[in-house]
Amino acid sequence: MPGREDLPSTLRRSPDKAQRTWEKTHDSAVETYGEGERSHRTAFAAVKHEFEKVGDHWEPKGRKGPSDQQAAGGGPERRAPTAGGVDANATKDHLMSVARKLDVPGRSSMTKPELVTAIEKANDRATRKARGD
Repeated sequence: MPGREDLPSTLRRSPDKAQRTWEKTHDSAVETYGEGERSHRTAFAAVKHEFEKVGDHWEPKGRKGPSDQQAAGGGPERRAPTAGGVDANATKDHLMSVARKLDVPGRSSMTKPELVTAIEKANDRATRKARGD
């Protein structure tokens, strides 16, 4: 199964359901679009619908739905910045709890967009550390 071989490291550290979602979507996208970036983007979009990136792995969001402006709009002609797996559509309280879990400094005085950016950066740092980069 190609999806299993291409499974990103952040998903290898995530729940089985997130892994299965990525694999099934990736394999279906490969049949439709061929191997490559588009298949990976499609698989991540499916994962982001039910999971959010927290540190170096993905956790269930607690609700299904788009995680950011790009996921809500969809389509290649409507490119908007993504939040890198952060559930930007979550409440500020939820984002604050994720920031607390990641020990984001200065979180108590941040706005919701600032929290999203800070969590995204903390996630990137955690992923690099987990990969040994």
